Amino acid sequence: MNQSDYPLTEVPLKARRGLLPMTFLLLGFTFFTATMWAGGTLGKAFSFSELILVVFVGNLLLGVYASLLAFIAFKSGLNSVLMGRFCFGEIGSKLADFILGFTQIGWYAWGTATLAIVLVKVTGLPEVWQTPLMVLFGMAFCITAMIGFKGMEILSRISVPLMLLFILISLYTGLVDVGGVANLFGMTPSTQLNITAAMTIVIGTFVSGATQATNWSRFANSSKVAIWATMAAFFIGNGLMVFTGALGTLIYQQADIVDVMLAQGFVVLAVLMLFLNIWTTQDNTIYNFAVAGCNLLRTDKRRTVTLVGAAIGTVLAVFGMYHYLIPFLVLLGTFIPPIGGVIMADFWVRHKGQYPSLESVTLPAFHWQGLLAYAIASTAAYSSPILPPIVGVISAISIYAVLTLITQGQSKAAMNNQ
Repeated sequence: MNQSDYPLTEVPLKARRGLLPMTFLLLGFTFFTATMWAGGTLGKAFSFSELILVVFVGNLLLGVYASLLAFIAFKSGLNSVLMGRFCFGEIGSKLADFILGFTQIGWYAWGTATLAIVLVKVTGLPEVWQTPLMVLFGMAFCITAMIGFKGMEILSRISVPLMLLFILISLYTGLVDVGGVANLFGMTPSTQLNITAAMTIVIGTFVSGATQATNWSRFANSSKVAIWATMAAFFIGNGLMVFTGALGTLIYQQADIVDVMLAQGFVVLAVLMLFLNIWTTQDNTIYNFAVAGCNLLRTDKRRTVTLVGAAIGTVLAVFGMYHYLIPFLVLLGTFIPPIGGVIMADFWVRHKGQYPSLESVTLPAFHWQGLLAYAIASTAAYSSPILPPIVGVISAISIYAVLTLITQGQSKAAMNNQ
């Protein structure tokens, strides 16, 4: 595979991969402790039966959204930021680069801080060690991302089966401690949260990642591989993380799997889970930032951009990004999905399911239909009292489709009048 991982071009057929490497890599991405924290918020607010419904529906919607983009990525060989050139324009696409890149830096900062803080707590080290550890982890976790797809795949092949085993052991122990599933259904919520906010949190946990999972689904060697690997990660994998966090809160008043495992007495497994969980998402996250950064700057120096991004994320971690997870998730759930919606409408409505080669086409600086559709859809999502992420996607698709059809109709009318 080309070491550059094709940051500015389509992935050629010779570099495409099969189901196992795709699934392992994407599952490693979605196995993330922050998702469990979001699940913990749900665990306090719903009965067990309501919780199952929220987790199922929220992650199903997230999986479908990610899979639709994955199919387009497979067909085109492009990731979301490169697709953005078609629907937002050469310069206009920099808006998507900035938004998507910023969210990934936020996740990177959160993961870096989480690992340092939890490790200090688990080992009993003085708190003064937190900042040095943040710097160490922040710069170390970008190494596999700098290697590229192959480095992250190898890490995920080792980490994902181990993490899945640790989670199943912990879930089984939790069910034993609580006295069985029947007792879970008898538990009552301790806080209140409406369904709309709950769905936004579930989708918001990884909607930014889902929008940028095209960085890997474009490497799929068939449409089935792209869709199945993506659904496995975002419906099953992310759903398992949300459910695990919620269950941990219900039983132990702890959302994080590491805290739960410590409460269960699995100290060694907890430390291993901590490192594997954070590392497999951190390298994917900073890889996403690098891809967005390469498109923003029009440079193929992916490794350099990766290193710079890791440094920025580390600085944000040191200065307290850790404290703003839930507001950050709500922000992601509102303003990221419309980007995916515009991309989908552009691919199917304007380009009829087939992008031209990036090298063979001259794109305008700004594609006003895409930018306008994104602005209106984001406003609609932000103002919506129900399911902002879904409103954002549907609004973006509908508005872009209408604007495109109007423009095409005007072009045909002008040609007929000549």
